[in-house]
Amino acid sequence: MVSVRLYPSQFTLLHEIQESVVQEGADLGSVLLKLRFLASRLGSDVLEEWVKHESEGYPNDVEVPPYRIVGVSYKGMFSGPFGSGIQNAPIPGHLIKQFAGESWVSYKIRESIAGIDELVRSSTESGSLGIDASNLILLLQGKIYPDYACNSVSGRISRTSLTEIQQAVRARILELTLELEKSIPAAADVAFGASKGRDTNPEKVQQITQQIIYGNVTTAVAGGHGSNISINVNERDSDSFVRHLVESGIVEEDAKSLASILETEEPEGEQEPFGKKAKNWIASNLKKAVDGTWKIGLSVATAVITEAAKKYYGL
Repeated sequence: MVSVRLYPSQFTLLHEIQESVVQEGADLGSVLLKLRFLASRLGSDVLEEWVKHESEGYPNDVEVPPYRIVGVSYKGMFSGPFGSGIQNAPIPGHLIKQFAGESWVSYKIRESIAGIDELVRSSTESGSLGIDASNLILLLQGKIYPDYACNSVSGRISRTSLTEIQQAVRARILELTLELEKSIPAAADVAFGASKGRDTNPEKVQQITQQIIYGNVTTAVAGGHGSNISINVNERDSDSFVRHLVESGIVEEDAKSLASILETEEPEGEQEPFGKKAKNWIASNLKKAVDGTWKIGLSVATAVITEAAKKYYGL
């Protein structure tokens, strides 16, 4: 006999996702599939893209969300004169960063959520996951211990870091669906079957998704599949920065206001092309992309401002 689970009328797709994600040991893969269907019904390409990447993995040309960047610890084997040697010597992270680059100490996990589940299971006994660090041998040669040759380097990612990614995805799904239910009542009416054609406010969905999934306003999302944004901004040239924002649909007064802020502060880093004042300005003004003050959608506005700032600072 086939068991069929019947939901009451008020138990829609959104509620089904909420119920599944809070259950202990719930399969995130199936939850993400339901969320992808919901994203399609709500008309949110930003949410669809996130769910797709979490389900299938992040390609090399796609930036991963901050919660997927984890730390790596390294140990090395070194040999010296007269048969001397150092075994399993910890290598400080700041030395790895200095000689090999930031990407070696801030590792980007690109596997699908199902792949992460498997990595967590396979690292149960060891408590950590190894990564291929053989390329570091040449990069660190002669730079860690004087007169000692670097024979091997091993890198390990804590199993806890992987389980935190699982929890981060789970928490974002729950927070997202709760916020959608509160801010967009029509989202709670979405069910399997034909769309009822109710107003689900796609721009508002984009805004909620951007804030909850990425946790800041600096992640560039180019407004849909196949979108391209041409950035014509010269380094430290406020006029070209303002001109580009205005041509993209942002009010000139607002573009000049942001440009004046960029002139007075430096970005926090290559991955964070804004200072504190600029981030506060963006958080306060992005609503203008939603209410129609700017002639540009929210996700595209975010991408335009971010990439223009990178060009301005020469990042």
